Amino acid sequence: MQVQKLTGLVGAEITGADLRDPAQFPALRQAFTDHSVIVIRGQHLTPEDHLTFARRFGPINVNRFFKPLNSHPEIALVVKEADQKGAIGEEWHTDHAYDAEPALGSILHAIDIPPYGGDTIFASTTAAYDALSERFRQMLDGLHAWHSSRHVFGAAAADSDSAKTGRIGNAAAATQDVLHPVVIRHPLSGRRSLFVNPQFTTRIDGLTAVESRAILGAIYEHCQKPEFQARVRWQPGDVTIWDNRATWHKAINDYRGHRREMHRVTVEGCRLEAA
Repeated sequence: MQVQKLTGLVGAEITGADLRDPAQFPALRQAFTDHSVIVIRGQHLTPEDHLTFARRFGPINVNRFFKPLNSHPEIALVVKEADQKGAIGEEWHTDHAYDAEPALGSILHAIDIPPYGGDTIFASTTAAYDALSERFRQMLDGLHAWHSSRHVFGAAAADSDSAKTGRIGNAAAATQDVLHPVVIRHPLSGRRSLFVNPQFTTRIDGLTAVESRAILGAIYEHCQKPEFQARVRWQPGDVTIWDNRATWHKAINDYRGHRREMHRVTVEGCRLEAA
């Protein structure tokens, strides 16, 4: 097994691995802890293989809103058909930030890849925190922010392309509103990380709307700096695992007229503690 960094601050590419081999799991878990995003090349897993590997990290979180794979309801379909315009996840976000115990991570398996495009970009919110000024860090200490599923998966999203095409649904279940620390101590690495994101975070608790927008806007602009990012260019069979507590990600929708199908398994996490 070879581990090669994707960038200086986040992400690694792994070759020569076999996710079906339990003896390799400790090394893969360590790479996940060290790099926050790992792309494992050359995997051609069955759905059962995918789930077996995911369970080595922890219990499976069955997504409330994504259309599932018919044969395996624990696997969420992330599909864009050739004639569809909108892609799922085009905005920077952190999966399941609206849950009281946000997901540990997601494990995405590339099934059908377009001939070009369809990359996924990741940003390290740990590296972003490390690069903040000491004065700004001190201001963020002790702050908490609200996260919600309502505006993304609820009735307000009924007109979205993903909802109209049936790729997401169950809007009545989008009732989650939860308060998390703005700065967390990561459960695995112990490092400090920012835990807000442009899609699911709605406001900072205890501040006025103007104050909240200003602080969140400054964080969002900072986190999107190129030096905190890594880009995964998919190949058929690839499996990418990302840490939801230490990264953002977004899908690039630049393959109009082509189909893209991914299978996603999400692993349960834990309650987040303030740094």
